[in-house]
Amino acid sequence: MSMSLIWLFWLLGLTFLVLLASALSYRSWRRYAQRARGAPSYALPKDGAKTALDKLFDEAQAGHAGETGLAGLFDNTAAFAARAHAAQQAGRSLDLMYYIWETDLTGWLLLHDVVAAADRGVRVRLLLDDVTVQGYDLTFLALTQHPNIEVRLFNPIRNRGHIGLRALEFVLGLSRFNRRLHCKAWIADGRMAIVGGRNVGDAYFGAARRGPMGKRQRMFKDADMLVTGPLVSEIEALFDSYWNLGLVLPLLSLWPKFHYTPKRFRKKLSRRAISATARAYTEKAAPFGDAAKVLTGALHWTTSARVLADPAAKAYGQRPQPWMVDQVSAVVARAQNQLRLITPYFVPGVAGLAMLRAQALRGVTVSLLTNALSASDNVFVHGAYRRYRGPLLAAGARLFEYAPPVGGTGQRDLLHAKVFIIDESTAIVGSLNFDLRSAYTNSEMGIVFDQPELVAELLTFFQGHTTPTQAYTLSMEQGAIRWAVTRPGLPSAYWVEPEAPALWRGLSWVLGRLPIHGWL
Repeated sequence: MSMSLIWLFWLLGLTFLVLLASALSYRSWRRYAQRARGAPSYALPKDGAKTALDKLFDEAQAGHAGETGLAGLFDNTAAFAARAHAAQQAGRSLDLMYYIWETDLTGWLLLHDVVAAADRGVRVRLLLDDVTVQGYDLTFLALTQHPNIEVRLFNPIRNRGHIGLRALEFVLGLSRFNRRLHCKAWIADGRMAIVGGRNVGDAYFGAARRGPMGKRQRMFKDADMLVTGPLVSEIEALFDSYWNLGLVLPLLSLWPKFHYTPKRFRKKLSRRAISATARAYTEKAAPFGDAAKVLTGALHWTTSARVLADPAAKAYGQRPQPWMVDQVSAVVARAQNQLRLITPYFVPGVAGLAMLRAQALRGVTVSLLTNALSASDNVFVHGAYRRYRGPLLAAGARLFEYAPPVGGTGQRDLLHAKVFIIDESTAIVGSLNFDLRSAYTNSEMGIVFDQPELVAELLTFFQGHTTPTQAYTLSMEQGAIRWAVTRPGLPSAYWVEPEAPALWRGLSWVLGRLPIHGWL
């Protein structure tokens, strides 16, 4: 028998063993999850005594029966203040769903407000994706010591304490663990919700942090929508569908022998909330100290708003109803004159590229704003994105790459907003990136609306981030991509990725040619 044939048999045998181990691991996890699932629970009815939020939004909604109130949260500090005020004013329930909840300054400040709400008798349900909770279990486990707080994890790893077993479980269950909860929602008393692109963390809320060299770390430019009115009930129902999903487990079930002194956690929580950095940030947020002004002062009313979301069954790869990518595509396809896209990660795939090229070739002005390599936090995604620039430019699309000046801050700020603006009349704001991961793997949600003043605000947001001082402008000249740059001391034109190290450019070129676009 030849050596090549022997190696083939070894390879086939190893593949069989890996597949068998993966199947057994999945079977074991499913059986465990069936035992560990929490009891179903649902949004609380809005009856009984009026809460502070009930009174606030009853007054705001007077004369707008049946309409949805919307307000844009485009300022980072205002976005923090809206969440903090919602928690501080809540009297019935807080239902919170996030992909990332950092245990940093703003993460602890919001936890402080959440615990204070629970102390008042507010029921708190906190649903987090498991990927970013690993390593921070103790903080969120401590929350579960409160009788009014329950924390559940989406699609969690079972082995929490042993890094080797955790890594093995992840590898054997890679196809399942690849599916993540990317939705973001902050729902208070069933009267208001905040939906959009922001996770919980300093970078999203404008809390400047200092890195190892003393330079401020990057901030994220993002967009949320504050929602009140009948649409909130739909957002609550979506939360419930995820909360009661078979892939969602109580955090405490993963640590059945956990013991943590509540007094110790309270002391840590209080210490973080009154620290010097906390006081400095609170002073920065002082202009947003009026709850009524922040939560209801900028509301615009409409009957056109709708929730766009992936059904919870997408976590199983099932499609009982259209996924969010289908819903967004249907709205985008209606563009007649202008289509503006803001997305931090752009990997449209063959179908998405064909759709945008078709729009551009039939006369729609397609404009894309995404991160430049010099600002990107994901070289894998940027490597894939670079494959789509040429075809889009050739079809007549306008491309802008966000790369604000570094200055003395140490790092460029990052674009993180996910916004679609159609014909200056319709807009979508949510968690969906224009990439294949958001389209077919992660679970996403957002709001679509036709409210003119809000669309105008988003147009201003787009224009402000595509100015020559904030973004490079791309064009196609003689078959090559040209970057127009406005930076003191730099050339006005580049033929390679501006202000990015050669190693970074080479790495993105190599990664962009790997067959991994569907995972990005």
